[in-house]
Amino acid sequence: MPAVTVDNILTLPRLDEPSPTSVDRPVTGITTAPVGYEGEGFPVHRAFAGIDMTALDPFIHMDQMGEVNYAPGEPKGTPWHPHRGFETVTYMIDGIMEHQDSNGGGGVIGGGDTQWMTAGGGILHIETPPEHLVVSGGLFHGVQLWVNLPRADKMAAPRYQDITGSKVALLSSPDGGALVRVIAGEIAGHAGPGSTYTPIALSHATVAPGARVTLPWNPEFNAIVYVLAGKGSVGAERRPIHAGQTAVFGRGDTVTVAADEQQDSRTESLEVFVLGGKPIREPVAMAGPFVMNTKAEVMQAFEDYQAGRLGSVPAAHETLS
Repeated sequence: MPAVTVDNILTLPRLDEPSPTSVDRPVTGITTAPVGYEGEGFPVHRAFAGIDMTALDPFIHMDQMGEVNYAPGEPKGTPWHPHRGFETVTYMIDGIMEHQDSNGGGGVIGGGDTQWMTAGGGILHIETPPEHLVVSGGLFHGVQLWVNLPRADKMAAPRYQDITGSKVALLSSPDGGALVRVIAGEIAGHAGPGSTYTPIALSHATVAPGARVTLPWNPEFNAIVYVLAGKGSVGAERRPIHAGQTAVFGRGDTVTVAADEQQDSRTESLEVFVLGGKPIREPVAMAGPFVMNTKAEVMQAFEDYQAGRLGSVPAAHETLS
């Protein structure tokens, strides 16, 4: 699991030890992600399945894509499809993904890179492995997160951010046992490159066997930890957790994640996606690729899509649809 790594973690800025008066957030629940299939048939773990939406706000949906080692000819993506009312965040850990959209945005991302697409008032896009990867096969692993937009920004102009792994902020735990990659928002005064409408923090942490990391966390944000690989524990109460599970935390000032001394033969360290945001606390009406505030707005989105008002597939790429 390469993502972004460093030769010497001790050269990075270090997180401070938590204050004696800080409150470590308790774990309010742990769920196991069921396996499903997305797009043209690539496997995903539905990270938020079974979690109350009020605990997730401002997040809507998250898939762990893979981890799967494709044989030649097997890699799959998604066809052209619409979105309105939220943002999609695609973080690649292994493999390569190409993005194109009807607003002119697009690019190629690999290990440690992020594509941030604000659908806003409406957009069409497609995500596919490049042709050479389809031919050769290979490892594919990533995360796609849907971030809700507040009512005032749901019809914002679409935009695209290409965030290479070299731009993320890198931090070390005090003892060097954990590497924290800040993708968006701020952790301990270190800001990630992702620009957001909704105040959030996203990070990917690698915790060495037997190590632990305590992240300072905005008290106004919720806190969620999803385990990408490995096994360990979360919270002050050290609740056991393993790959494919999601922990939701209660109120407090810090989030603690620890790795077990022994990992399995396929996993060197505990890998976690840590995220949180300021709840929007607005009604959510969602159907398929649209996330709005009311059912009428969702129906309008479907009508606008069918009428071609959410954009059109670029002529040069019609063969991909």
